[in-house]
Amino acid sequence: MRKIVFATNNPHKLDEIRKIAGTNIEILSLADINCHDDIPETADTLEGNALIKARHIKEKYGYDCFADDTGLEITALGNEPGVYSARYAGSDCNPQRNMEKVLDKMSGINNREAAFRTVIALIIGDETHLFEGSIKGYIITEKRGDAGFGYDPIFQPEGYTKTFAELGDTEKNKISHRAIATGKLLQFLKNVF
Repeated sequence: MRKIVFATNNPHKLDEIRKIAGTNIEILSLADINCHDDIPETADTLEGNALIKARHIKEKYGYDCFADDTGLEITALGNEPGVYSARYAGSDCNPQRNMEKVLDKMSGINNREAAFRTVIALIIGDETHLFEGSIKGYIITEKRGDAGFGYDPIFQPEGYTKTFAELGDTEKNKISHRAIATGKLLQFLKNVF
């Protein structure tokens, strides 16, 4: 079985990607390769941050790898929080505070359109490839559901009556932005491996 490193310290993302990938490819975590580096995400785009992380692992550890960056883009907020989604509420942010900031900024706004977007940067050998997934939806007015992570309790995908946090992992992993991007990545890897 071929091995590839997923350059993330987020256990939720790692678990989600492993479930989507199934048993065809062994996805190693940063801990699996003994990487405990704090890789700064200093780019102003999702693509840029994904590339920074993937290049760091490839250059320092030599592994074929991929990294992602994901953003919640809310139309009425000029696509905020976007690339700053994970740290939207500032230096003492956490998922709860980030959601509260979004709900506060969206108070009284009728246009609730939003999209989750994931970009995956893959470095395999000396080649770099980008894969993108996006899902449209809406920001609801209060949190619903206990599954998922991040903004899942306030994001309702288009065509659904439940939030990502209410859908649960199995359903979410069929339709999510990360599932779409990962599907493209895995299809590519099947042709390469």
